[in-house]
Amino acid sequence: MTAAILGTMIVLLLLGFPMMVPLIVASVVGFVAIFGGIGHLETLVQQVIAGIQPASLIAVPMFIFAAEIMTRGQSAGRLIDVVMAFLGHIKGGLAISTAGACTMFGAVSGSTQATVVAVGGPMRPRLLKAGYSDRFTLALIINASDIAFLIPPSIGMIIYGVVSGTSIAELFLAGIGPGLLILVMFSIYSYIYAVRHNVPTEPRMPWPDRLRAVRRAIWPMGFPALIIGGIYGGIFSPTEAAAACVLYAIVLEMVVFRQVSPRQLFATAKSTGLITAVVFILVGAGAAFSYVISFAQIPQEILAGIGIDGMGPYGVLFTISIAFFIGCMFVDPIVVILVLVPIFAPVVQATGLDPVLVGTIITLQVAIGSATPPFGCDIFTAIAVFRRPYWEVIRGTPPFVVMLLSVSVLLIFFPQIALFLRDLSIDG
Repeated sequence: MTAAILGTMIVLLLLGFPMMVPLIVASVVGFVAIFGGIGHLETLVQQVIAGIQPASLIAVPMFIFAAEIMTRGQSAGRLIDVVMAFLGHIKGGLAISTAGACTMFGAVSGSTQATVVAVGGPMRPRLLKAGYSDRFTLALIINASDIAFLIPPSIGMIIYGVVSGTSIAELFLAGIGPGLLILVMFSIYSYIYAVRHNVPTEPRMPWPDRLRAVRRAIWPMGFPALIIGGIYGGIFSPTEAAAACVLYAIVLEMVVFRQVSPRQLFATAKSTGLITAVVFILVGAGAAFSYVISFAQIPQEILAGIGIDGMGPYGVLFTISIAFFIGCMFVDPIVVILVLVPIFAPVVQATGLDPVLVGTIITLQVAIGSATPPFGCDIFTAIAVFRRPYWEVIRGTPPFVVMLLSVSVLLIFFPQIALFLRDLSIDG
């Protein structure tokens, strides 16, 4: 049965079908094999519907909608300006500002692909003009966008939280430490690159201009305060924080900045609806697939085959990291989370690992895989946005991937990097 289900998925993927089709067809094949027919196929339909019922999933389209509104308006540009005002004059400052802008935009969007578009669009020409190679520039933008998948509100963490039943609020806190650590590593590498290649620095911005940039960015910087402060101040749930973000974005861009018209808002809502439909179909199909493989005890077969049952916590975490990293090099991150989390759930529970730590490591691996050849989704986003060939986009990625993987190793051996803020909030 395992061979039939996995074989069906692989064949359909090789034939070029979108991922939702292999998930659904493989679920039907497994269901028929288990029950000997399609007489109770409505049970599978019920699993699809149950998969998209959790209220926490409402946060996904709302955060996407808020990010789309900000990208069309001035918020993204103002966040970039305030980072540039304070970092642009140091060696490698423009590259460091790019990584910093990705972090700040990630704190309001939660999407790596939205960050590639919003930050990469205005920053790439400036980096090239300053003397950075396109190879370095593209790799920096693609990989710095990974920080958006860790800094709350992370769409990947929302999906993981729904699938695994882990607290999304705790996952959001756990992503901050690794996200900032990645920012520090990328900043150091950018400084070394600028020194080695003698990249000139930007003029130091006078303090009046810096203060002006801060004043212009005060409203956009309200997004992280709204999300983090609202959730951990007990005002909002993560879902309610997402709704508040949408309202804040609409008021900010339509009333305060007056950059988004009602017609543009409608177009943004339509675009968000299309993205949400794809995400929810994947989530529903993934829920049905998880039901089938759990009923058939396929996770137990796979885990027994790789000998993970006899491993200690470190072995389990390394195995999970490798599986998710490789999976996201080929398949959409959401699909990888939906398929692999239920497979590893029994051994995570049996080993007694903290599900928040596991979720943070999985989210990081998913983010790394999204920017890693051959089929990382952020690579193809960059190809579409910057209109550069595939090989040119991926040439500069290896140093960044090494840094990201080193953060993964640090998380495994020093989990407090992720859990410090979570534990502090619980103790407080």
